[in-house]
Amino acid sequence: MEIITTYRGRNIIASELSVIRQIIAAHPQSSRRFISKEVCREWNWRQANGTLKDMICRSLLLLLESKGLISLPPPACRLPNPLANRKPPVRVTVDQTPIECSIREIIPIYLEQVRRTPSEKLFNSLINEHHYLGYTQPVGEHLKYIAFSHHRPVACLAWSSAQWYIGVRDRFIGWSAQTRRQNLHRIAYQSRFLILPWVRVSHLASYLLAINRRQISQDWERLYNHPIDLLETFVDTQRFKATCYKAGNWIYVGETTGLGKLSKSTHATLPKKAVYLYPLKKDFRRRLGCEACPQSKEARPC
Repeated sequence: MEIITTYRGRNIIASELSVIRQIIAAHPQSSRRFISKEVCREWNWRQANGTLKDMICRSLLLLLESKGLISLPPPACRLPNPLANRKPPVRVTVDQTPIECSIREIIPIYLEQVRRTPSEKLFNSLINEHHYLGYTQPVGEHLKYIAFSHHRPVACLAWSSAQWYIGVRDRFIGWSAQTRRQNLHRIAYQSRFLILPWVRVSHLASYLLAINRRQISQDWERLYNHPIDLLETFVDTQRFKATCYKAGNWIYVGETTGLGKLSKSTHATLPKKAVYLYPLKKDFRRRLGCEACPQSKEARPC
């Protein structure tokens, strides 16, 4: 079996390349979008919720064309790329009166999933203005939460698709590369966590993590048709002490390499970050497809 190229964890073999060429030859006047969807249907290349992986396939087709392996029809039109010059989120004004009290005084706290809701603009604005990394548009599956107390936002939490390869995480799980490709979508990565700067409430961060982990799997399944079995996050220890994760019994498994996903260097070019995991189920390894792996005593479930 000759592997022509590998893209996003999928090995493209000669017979699959032949299928692409046949589809292009059969539809010479069709759009690139039509061709990519036909390829996805032929391969049954779908997301966990059944949607065709159309955008990923289109990127693959462009890669194959750049290698001289296929010849795509010319683009029907050249639309402006909304990702190339994305405007920053519109600023939404909120009450910034300081909140300094005990956790009991601001309870009840309502954690609202705002992805694909009118409140998503508020989330984007708060992250862009007050998080040290700013706002970037997530790619792939993701959820956004705002924590409200007495109708006022106090915090934001964002979850995205898991990082493709994290050595210390993958060794902790014990899965093979093939199993990771099949089940990586069952891990959620916390990409942003923001307590708004005017909110000074002891234990709020660990409280929010606790209530978020109790609902995230159901919310994810509602939107993407599959549950979440493991949470992951990376902590820049030059900035933060990871106190809320330690208090919440998250498991420290090691550090990132600092290479970055696009780096071609063998030396760290980015700050190394502490990797923390939280299993949502006792049998998370089995759920992630690692049938032969015994459950570690270190794996503390929710």
